[in-house]
Amino acid sequence: MRKLKVGIIGAGRIGKVHAESILYHVPEAEVKAISDISMDYVQNVADSLGIPNAYDDYKKILEDPEIDAVLICSSTDTHSPISIEAANAGKHIFCEKPIDYNLERIYKTLDVVEKSGVKYQVGFNRRFDHNYARVNEVIKEGKIGTPQIIKITSRDPKPAPIEYLKGSGGMFFDLAIHDFDMARFQAGSEVKEVYAVGDCLVDPEIGKIGDIDTAVTTLKFENGTIAVIDNSRQAVYGYDQRIEVFGSKGSVEIKNDTATTTIIRNEDSIQSEKPLYFFLERYMGSFVEEIKQFIKAIVNDTEVPVVGFDGLQPVKIAMAATLSVKEKRPVKISEIK
Repeated sequence: MRKLKVGIIGAGRIGKVHAESILYHVPEAEVKAISDISMDYVQNVADSLGIPNAYDDYKKILEDPEIDAVLICSSTDTHSPISIEAANAGKHIFCEKPIDYNLERIYKTLDVVEKSGVKYQVGFNRRFDHNYARVNEVIKEGKIGTPQIIKITSRDPKPAPIEYLKGSGGMFFDLAIHDFDMARFQAGSEVKEVYAVGDCLVDPEIGKIGDIDTAVTTLKFENGTIAVIDNSRQAVYGYDQRIEVFGSKGSVEIKNDTATTTIIRNEDSIQSEKPLYFFLERYMGSFVEEIKQFIKAIVNDTEVPVVGFDGLQPVKIAMAATLSVKEKRPVKISEIK
């Protein structure tokens, strides 16, 4: 059986993670080519991973008739235009989130993708994490009844560099957008209203660029579920990732993953491990699984697990949250045009 041939556009941190996932964990596929804007850099990446072709022009990947699918791991401003080009070239597409910060460009992208008939998966990897996936299974099995309250804690160990934050779209787009998707995933419904409060409590420099570093967001869903999400750009003890879903018949929650489950007890204290410090440590398994599922959908000609619509909705929620903080009021999703 012929292996599925994949091209990766963008050889930065996440591009290399996906390349390694395919190399070590997805026997049905192989990476034929990788591209980045620096030829010297991308050639080094290709050599280190045994990828046969390296380009400084991603169009060479799209022009290769042997390549079945592309992974778009380049900067966010390129996601929608490259998605359109890839769809027109007949390539199946895995696109890192967000598709775009502009709704009109997202709609245009999804329209082109639909007309082309290619598969299009958006990179909300946390759905594939072993903990969050189990929470969703418990809900679907009816073990906690009807979900009523979802509580999500999502805090980074330290802020990203200011230069990155200047172009990230703001805290609701670069940090909380994963949590907006997770709330939708667990609620099994769409958000109808958003109310967010936020401030700059960690680093004044973040405030100077017009962003925030601390926020609490309340989401009201069409099925009646209420979600509360707290975000911070700095949790000094590590990468804090927790969720609780409370339902009519009980609740389910997950704690932070730690390096070990060791607990030390003595007369002075009880000590346990800190949470894993970085997102690559915490979510490496989920990155592997989302690519496995993408390749599986192509091989078996089934629907991908995270479709373009799933990429659109969290952007709308992020826009509503941004507007809510600015205008100090609840914002209905219907207001986001």
